Amino acid sequence: SSRVLWTLAVTQFHKKQVRKGIVYGKPSTHGVNEWKSAKNKQSVAEERVGKRCGGLRVLNSYWVNQDSTFKFYEVICIDPAHKAIRRDPRINWICNPVHKHREARGLTSAGRKHRGLVGKGHGYLKNRGSRHAVWKRHNTLSLRRYR
Repeated sequence: SSRVLWTLAVTQFHKKQVRKGIVYGKPSTHGVNEWKSAKNKQSVAEERVGKRCGGLRVLNSYWVNQDSTFKFYEVICIDPAHKAIRRDPRINWICNPVHKHREARGLTSAGRKHRGLVGKGHGYLKNRGSRHAVWKRHNTLSLRRYR
């Protein structure tokens, strides 16, 4: 069976962890107080639920409400041991072991968004595969053995 669980994520900024608030480097990196996280808050909320409910699989989530401090999300969780799930061909793909902790690996919709994998169009192959794979592809010198 599936469950919808409430969770929340803090909407405030992170503070950069630097000693005495001093950043040594270029002025572009001197910000301390309004440091934005690389992950979006929806993905963080999914990870919290996935950690709390280890036996369930996180399918997806959606925004519910927010105030000045928190954003509230409902996270859809699936029980992979339930017979109704295992017998249903539309959803039983999530019972396979490769889908354990999808939320922690950025495979949900919110996770794919913060990894930069939801766009289309010209120039978008700079994000495809993964940002790390594209960086490695552009920064690896490949020379033939006999040339």
